[in-house]
Amino acid sequence: MTTTHRADALLTADDLAARALRQRKRRRTTLSIDAFLMVFGFLMVLPLLLLIGNAFKTPQEMVAWPPTLVPNDPTFANFRAVLGDTPLMRWMLNSFLFATMSTVAIVITSAIAGYVFGKFRFRSLNLMFLVILATAIVPFEVYMIPLYFQVQSLGLLNSIWGLLIGYLVMSFGIFLIRQNVIHSIPDELLEAARIDGAGEIWIFWHIVLPLLRSALGALSVLAFFQAWTAFAWPLIVATTRDSYTIEVGLALFQTGFTVDLGRLSAASTIVLIPSVTLFVILRRNFVQGVAGTGLKE
Repeated sequence: MTTTHRADALLTADDLAARALRQRKRRRTTLSIDAFLMVFGFLMVLPLLLLIGNAFKTPQEMVAWPPTLVPNDPTFANFRAVLGDTPLMRWMLNSFLFATMSTVAIVITSAIAGYVFGKFRFRSLNLMFLVILATAIVPFEVYMIPLYFQVQSLGLLNSIWGLLIGYLVMSFGIFLIRQNVIHSIPDELLEAARIDGAGEIWIFWHIVLPLLRSALGALSVLAFFQAWTAFAWPLIVATTRDSYTIEVGLALFQTGFTVDLGRLSAASTIVLIPSVTLFVILRRNFVQGVAGTGLKE
């Protein structure tokens, strides 16, 4: 009996030692992963920090080597020059109106189309959905010029409405909402509402849309940034200085031979404020919406 207890004690000690070893290995692995992610994250943020730092540097410090992350002699001269010599606020307003209206249009069209494609069973709908997905592989530049002539014929050049025509629908948005409708909204819930006498519009407004809140939040972020960062389409549609969007306006700081890096950094830093603010507000909906798309049946 004593020998058995001794063997059990040794076995227990061996188990504890093995468990402690596994915990140390797991802790070292976790620390290594955390260190790698911290270094990788810092490298990802480093260009952004350099951009903000350059906005406060003097021209002499801007070209100094090695470059510094924190300015030695911070100055607001670049911000004063940008706000005083260029209609930056006007460009930001144009971009904000364009991006907001485009986001609203894309959310509406994607929600309706995604719900129809996800919950209604017709062969023609499957064919239409395949056609919409196929358009996602066609670059915008392919049909940009014909679309420009249509905008010109409508007399919408140099206007927000002319910019908006190219950004009313997003094929990926329709796909995103369709996937969320399929995986997040059970058919039994919709059938129960129909049995109770609810119409399709009531079901869509009171049942479908609340359940798609996270997906619509994610789509809003994607749609807003797509329009906010648009360059090629506003470049050909907006030809007057007051109708420029922010991306076209920022390009004015670069000429054929020189780049006004100080003013460009200051303007870019100001432009970051609304986009970063929007992402911080909607980041939870963005992650939940993308994760809810799902690849499983």
